[in-house]
Amino acid sequence: MNNNSKVLALKYRPQVFKDLIGQEIVAQTIYNAIKFDKSPNAYLFTGIRGVGKTTFARIVAKSLNCEKGIDKLCSKDFCQHCLSIINSNHIDVLEIDAASKTGVDDVRDLIEFSRYSPSIAKFKIFIIDEVHMLSKQAFNALLKTLEEPPKYLKFIFATTEIKKIPVTIVSRSQRFDLSRVSFEKLFEFLKKIKELENGMISDEALKLIVKISEGSVRDSLSLLDRALIANETNNELSLSDAYNIFGYTDKSSYIELLDNILVGDESSVLNRYKEIYNSGVEARIFLNDFLEILFYLKNISSLKVDGKLFSLNDIDYKKILSLSRKIEPKAILLFWEYTIKTIQEINLVTNQNIAVEMFLIKLLYLKNKKIINTNEIKKDESSIQNLDHNLNSKTVNQIKSVVQKEEQIDLLKDKNIETKSLITNIDELINLCNNKRELKLKYELENNVKLVSFKNNTIEIEFNEKLDKYFVKDLSEKLFQWTQTRWLISFSRKKGEAPKKIKEKALNNQKIDNFKKSSFYTELNQLFPDIEITEITEIDDLNN
Repeated sequence: MNNNSKVLALKYRPQVFKDLIGQEIVAQTIYNAIKFDKSPNAYLFTGIRGVGKTTFARIVAKSLNCEKGIDKLCSKDFCQHCLSIINSNHIDVLEIDAASKTGVDDVRDLIEFSRYSPSIAKFKIFIIDEVHMLSKQAFNALLKTLEEPPKYLKFIFATTEIKKIPVTIVSRSQRFDLSRVSFEKLFEFLKKIKELENGMISDEALKLIVKISEGSVRDSLSLLDRALIANETNNELSLSDAYNIFGYTDKSSYIELLDNILVGDESSVLNRYKEIYNSGVEARIFLNDFLEILFYLKNISSLKVDGKLFSLNDIDYKKILSLSRKIEPKAILLFWEYTIKTIQEINLVTNQNIAVEMFLIKLLYLKNKKIINTNEIKKDESSIQNLDHNLNSKTVNQIKSVVQKEEQIDLLKDKNIETKSLITNIDELINLCNNKRELKLKYELENNVKLVSFKNNTIEIEFNEKLDKYFVKDLSEKLFQWTQTRWLISFSRKKGEAPKKIKEKALNNQKIDNFKKSSFYTELNQLFPDIEITEITEIDDLNN
């Protein structure tokens, strides 16, 4: 097959470790292990689609069997082993699709075949793709061989569903988690491929491809291939052309929709949404894109016009900047909450399009009732809670089944048991989380929350990338459940305090430094030269 006739994802598939992008640490670790003859019995690669799991498996197989050795691993002029592995027809390297070979009999045949030494290569290697598809009995049959295989036998597993693999299999394998490829690396990679293919495509269109691919190299190459094929003219493929090719809706449509909502123009809002829907955007995708616009609206002052997240072009930036001056931050957060709630409830209806239209009407209702407007936000949030209850209970309760109704009654009972707790500072909130056994929230509050302010049911925190992405949503729900009051939790551009555990560690280190300056420590150190002070606890703390 002519190499030029191949799709880009196959044509530019990495053949050696240095060709892999975004997985440099994993590649270096495996390279060192093979070079120093310390390769494990089984490799386990996990990650989303298109980040290089099967590619890694083949490169590992080549590295173990290449005639030239790992330092001169074939990248162009392939030896017989590397060529056969690339073409998936090597007699000693078997690639198995676990989706079609799921039974225990298939694994027993594999184990029986593994008893024989390799025919022509140094190692006999089994590459099992989507290994999580194997049955429970098949996994059990594999355990003994996997734990103590012959020296010539290696297993390489690949999966997108690591949680479905028994822990007994995971513990017998060396696990490598392949992350999504970063925006910058994927953009530079596509730009290089575009130049090699002499493609006429703008950087803005490439950024859109990177955004849609969500960190998957294979997806990005497939989209680039599609864009280059669709562009039959000698003109450069523009961002608007890319929108049409991929069925992606311009952000300006969402911005105008939000503007119409704030104006209170129901007809324009519904017509604008229908235009977006008819362009091929599904209801759930629409809601997620709507959330993205709300994020830009809330944080427009800290965003760049052309950032790494393919945020906004200059026109959209100016529109959102103008819109942000007409609406209070609390209104944006309220819109955010309603959008999240609609995403959670959208599967309750058969026609999701109708659910989105009702969601937009709900936002218009808030505007028309002056619960929010472009100039002021009412501080009395009890009216918001009552409206939220009235608008949702009438529609959702009609849709839910009998079982769902029973679950809702149980939930309401649980809420009634909760007492309205008075929480005035973050320490009280941490103690409440501990009492309620919400240990995940307690951990985030103690280790990752950089508090800016805590007052009047409003919590402001400095953005911290280590914070769990569901933290704000989970804490908001629990606070409402515990206090029967809606709390506003938002990220701030202001610098926050250090997390509680960091402050405690710093204080402890200070105590240790002070103690080491004392004469008592000097005498103690003379008696015990190897002494190490890790923590100092006051007597009062012990009594408490």
